[in-house]
Amino acid sequence: MPILHLVVLAVVQGITEFLPISSSGHLVLVPIFMDWPDQGLMMDVAVHVGTLFAVMLYLHKDVWQMISGFGQMLKGRSSPGLRMIGLLIVGTIPIVGAGYALHTYWPGMFRSIEVIAWATLGFGILLYISDKVGMTVRRIDHLGIFDVLFIGLSQCLALIPGTSRSGITMTAARFIGMERLDAARFSLLLSIPTIIAAGTLSGWDLYQSGDFALAYDALIAAGLAFVSALIAIAIMMAWLKRASFTPFVVYRIFLGGALLVVAYGFS
Repeated sequence: MPILHLVVLAVVQGITEFLPISSSGHLVLVPIFMDWPDQGLMMDVAVHVGTLFAVMLYLHKDVWQMISGFGQMLKGRSSPGLRMIGLLIVGTIPIVGAGYALHTYWPGMFRSIEVIAWATLGFGILLYISDKVGMTVRRIDHLGIFDVLFIGLSQCLALIPGTSRSGITMTAARFIGMERLDAARFSLLLSIPTIIAAGTLSGWDLYQSGDFALAYDALIAAGLAFVSALIAIAIMMAWLKRASFTPFVVYRIFLGGALLVVAYGFS
């Protein structure tokens, strides 16, 4: 794979995976606008692994707490870490079921510029509404099973390219009154099992295809995705400590509008 293609793919995935602007939508658009062939399963798996390690490093305290919680469970004790594991399982079940069904029975569905354009625009506006009407009184510790199930069900909408997994989960979290920083943090935590599930599914497809020729390129892509994702997460979290989601909404509106022009040829 040409080095430019590799760098663009990895950096785009790394930056957009956790920002509420849709990584899948951007990754569909890159080969379309750059006139490049699809990157293939190996690259998909590689960039997912890179972003997974980035979020786990950034949230290493939460990850360690969950690991410790699992150890406490083996001793018959409850802990905040064990509770978090339970919440993430509840929040992940819907997307695993919906993702498997879509991957198995309707592969490639929704992957068009028109769908990406409307999803980018519509769900961007929904994020703005939730950020304005949602109170900022709840934190992760206040989440119950039904709250997490609501966020998990909303995550299924991210199977539509342009929606943004992080964007729709943050939107749902803001609607139930979570503080911006905690909404983003829970979205990041929820991404861990989701990325593992998506990466496992892609990895299984890769294993069945037997195409391991791009191992070196995949390693580079994973590294670039890791670095760019870590930087993007740090910037987003620093921004949300003092400001709103509005800049991300504005970006989505401009991007969605531009894509509508491309899709329908408005003049």
